[in-house]
Amino acid sequence: MGSMKSNLSRFRGYFEQTAKLMVGVPDYDTYIEHMQGRHPDQPVMTYREFLDNRLEARYGAGKAGCC
Repeated sequence: MGSMKSNLSRFRGYFEQTAKLMVGVPDYDTYIEHMQGRHPDQPVMTYREFLDNRLEARYGAGKAGCC
């Protein structure tokens, strides 16, 4: 029973991550794991810095918009 519960928990995590990415919410936890694993000598952005960075990357600065 524990194995089934573990598999369901893992599936739920994958599902939540996929759903967030589908609606444009970046995954901060994945970013932290990536930075710690591949770039341990570089500072990790705060959550707010990370969101600002992702919004900038997605929509860009200085582009004309509706507002």
